[in-house]
Amino acid sequence: MVIGFETAGRVSGPWRAWRRLSWVQTRHAAGLALTLIVTMVASAAMACVAPVDVCATKRSGGFTLIEGGVPADVYVDAEADPAVRHAAASLREDLGRVSRRPAAALATLADARGPTIILGQLGKSPTIDALVQSGKLQLQDLAGQWEGYRQVVVERPTPAIQRALVIVGSDRRGAVFGAYDLSERMGVSPWVWWADVPVTQRSALYLGAGARADHPRVKYRGFFINDEDPAFSGWAKAKFGGINAKAYAHVFELMLRLKANYLWPAMWAPKAFNDDDPDNKVLADAMGVVMGSSHHEPMTRAQDEWHRNKDKGVTGGRWDYATNAENLRTFWRGGVERMMSKGDGVGYESLITVGMRGDGDEPMAEGAATELLETIVRDQRAIIADVTGKPPEKTPQVWALYKEVLDYYDHGMRVPDDVTLLFADDNWGQIRRLPVAGKDRLDRAGGYGVYYHFDYVGAPRNYKWINTNQVAKVWQQMDLAYQRGAKNLWIVNVGDIKPMEYPLSFFMRMAWNPEAMTPEALETFPRRWAGETFGPELGPEIGRILATYGTYAARRKPELIDPDTFRLGEGAGAVLDGGEFGALVEAWRALVRAVEDTKTRVRPDQQDAYFQLVEHPVLALSNLYEMYYATAWNRRLAARNDARANYFADIVEATFRRDAELTAQYHALGGGKWAGMMNQVHMNYVIWNDPTEQTMPSVVRVAADTPPEKLAAKVVFARPAAVRRDYAIPATAYASASQGAGLAWKTITDLGRNKAVIAWPQGRPATGVQDKMWLGFDVSAASAGPARVAVRIAPTLDTQGGEAVRLGVSLDDGEVRILTAHLSATGGGAVTPGQKAWYKAVIDNGVTLDHTFADVAAGRHKLKVWRIDDNVILEGVSFEAAAPN
Repeated sequence: MVIGFETAGRVSGPWRAWRRLSWVQTRHAAGLALTLIVTMVASAAMACVAPVDVCATKRSGGFTLIEGGVPADVYVDAEADPAVRHAAASLREDLGRVSRRPAAALATLADARGPTIILGQLGKSPTIDALVQSGKLQLQDLAGQWEGYRQVVVERPTPAIQRALVIVGSDRRGAVFGAYDLSERMGVSPWVWWADVPVTQRSALYLGAGARADHPRVKYRGFFINDEDPAFSGWAKAKFGGINAKAYAHVFELMLRLKANYLWPAMWAPKAFNDDDPDNKVLADAMGVVMGSSHHEPMTRAQDEWHRNKDKGVTGGRWDYATNAENLRTFWRGGVERMMSKGDGVGYESLITVGMRGDGDEPMAEGAATELLETIVRDQRAIIADVTGKPPEKTPQVWALYKEVLDYYDHGMRVPDDVTLLFADDNWGQIRRLPVAGKDRLDRAGGYGVYYHFDYVGAPRNYKWINTNQVAKVWQQMDLAYQRGAKNLWIVNVGDIKPMEYPLSFFMRMAWNPEAMTPEALETFPRRWAGETFGPELGPEIGRILATYGTYAARRKPELIDPDTFRLGEGAGAVLDGGEFGALVEAWRALVRAVEDTKTRVRPDQQDAYFQLVEHPVLALSNLYEMYYATAWNRRLAARNDARANYFADIVEATFRRDAELTAQYHALGGGKWAGMMNQVHMNYVIWNDPTEQTMPSVVRVAADTPPEKLAAKVVFARPAAVRRDYAIPATAYASASQGAGLAWKTITDLGRNKAVIAWPQGRPATGVQDKMWLGFDVSAASAGPARVAVRIAPTLDTQGGEAVRLGVSLDDGEVRILTAHLSATGGGAVTPGQKAWYKAVIDNGVTLDHTFADVAAGRHKLKVWRIDDNVILEGVSFEAAAPN
């Protein structure tokens, strides 16, 4: 299914772009394929094929969730863990959301008279343990599993209950996830509160017979609320009085509904999770959330706490272990003592960050010795052992190898085996390093993890405003991480949470089970997620919108766009040539039409969710393109004293107002529920950091007597060209292929500019010519002489600890030439060639490698692109005559 438009002759005015091929027409062109997809999705939603599937009709031996509008009762032992009791309350609420009638909370099972859901933890629930002992409940292999759960339909659990659904967890979070899993399968979106996704009412709902089991493959899965000023902070202050337990209650519930278990809380000064509201840590633990502190905040201490209570003689001095070690140790001890203040000898559940960076997330003093850092970690672990009264390895810890800290590790610094080593991306979606056999211990008790970014503050430019993440790229990088053994912790920086709903959903679903997120599952994810959110009938088209938006938005972060970013066509004659910029704007306009067309079929109660998740991102980012496009034309025409410049000045002013109107519309949703959440400044950046306020691009007006309506008639555009792809032949258009070394070529949709090809499976060693792993492209030379081949790839980094990723090219049966993408990620300025190349790569979201073949004969040739290194994303190739040296 393609979002497109057709043109017919010349049409006046940039707002009267071209006679469109409508979204409905496009869907009809897809014909039977779309009809089949919709039918398949709709039937799959209530297929009732697998055990304990949700069913629209009653099945033999199954369980009745809702019948006649009456939901099943819910029972949980009175002595159950608070997290399990909270999940039971949520499940009752969710049954009420679906049935529109509250579900009963049973005080004892003796009160049950009909279908009953029993929720509990194995070994901690007398009711469930009795069922196991009686043989009515079989739970093989559940004991000792991390966060595993079973959903089992049980006959006659008590004489008064004919049939029950037993949801049992191997631990407290296993029970919690088992409950929320049922809620989601009943049709309650994890985003029911956070994106106002409505619940479809059902008077009858059933489960199939049997048992259903699941457990996570990544141990710790979570997100980081970061860069939260002014949006999240301002919103929380207005709605809850601050980022306090009232606000975090919603955050924690969202996490658990997404099957996440770990949080780095908001920490921009002057915020401190544990110190600002003592109820924060209590509530997190009571709901079952594991708390941490960010990559540069050791020992559960928020960085801002170092700048508080200075009168007590501990804090406020130099953040330097070489000169202020005693005060730092006292400060850190206080953090662990607070963690243990629960009074049960176990403490509030935490994954403790160890190590040290400079104050305010800056690098440590230059020349900081590996020996000093190892001493810091050793002393921190001594504090942990002393305060907890247990060996340090009994308290989970993580060391974040972020920015320059990775260099310390690569230069030989080591921490004890039980500490999780958290690798990181380059802040722009390319993982910097992963475990390497022979270089890193692959069997470390603490394992490895990845810290990823959907949002960032830093060079070459902040990107905080809107979702610009392509889920296929997230998949490619995180699948690589999993294949290479990073399985203990996945955490992603989500900025303000909103508007990252879609990529965060993907990240958490993949983190739960990366093995299930195959390329085929990735392909269907957009329409599946859209179907779960808006109904199966609209799933395919909304999924296509989301995927297309992700591809368009990932081309370049909006904070990096200005009037000079993309090329206009040549000249300024009677007929204007929009060039590359115009083609991009036309693509956005087509997507806007698709959004508007689909909106007419979205239910009234879904409109707020549709605006947040689909409509606003498309309208807001397309409007930004329109504003800068009009600015570019205004400046070109004004330089020629052309009165048409005034027409484009009007558009600039209108689109600037439109940006504010879209933000206001977002903030007005639900009676102001999200007021402040989209307050991030996002236009007219000058340096890497945020401008202080939104400002309209400057425009120039030309003195003229022509009325605006007559001026508009003089603005005529030529038919737009196709969007420039940076290559002539898409990688997917290969004419031949060879596969070897246990690898295959795999096409990934919506990766890079459109589709891309990778070697599959990922995580395998480098290959050579002898492995015969290549793609062949048919090319031709018009005349004899030198010819240049250019290969376009998406940015990736050498995760082996080297400095480059490689591929090969050859012509016909000639020698394979190695091409190298040498990108050096940097958190500061670009000084070296590798750093400059990295800047360009992340700004353009692409890398072009080239080679010139000398003395190429005229005629047809076979161009081969060879796999050498893993982690190469091939987008396309070009072949053209080259000027002789």
